[in-house]
Amino acid sequence: MNQEMTQSLPIMATLRQWLLTLPVDTPAIAHRICRWIPAQCPFARRISLWGRPVITIPPLCKLNPFYEEIILLRFRALTYLSDVCGEDISQYV
Repeated sequence: MNQEMTQSLPIMATLRQWLLTLPVDTPAIAHRICRWIPAQCPFARRISLWGRPVITIPPLCKLNPFYEEIILLRFRALTYLSDVCGEDISQYV
């Protein structure tokens, strides 16, 4: 869903703005966000029969209208943990 379509739907624009302004101001919140939002899209699959690929299901994350906002939220949480808290974030990469 592109930017023009989400702006025409008020609830989508409101949710998008909420995700962009969600505060990441405590280590507990930042850790929870990093655990909930995966580093890579978990939906891409290759289905094989007898060792030969039959069908490939592409990653569906890009179809999510909030994909960019969710990834940005995860990045803000990682940045908070690294820069403000001085923690090692390698467990979330």
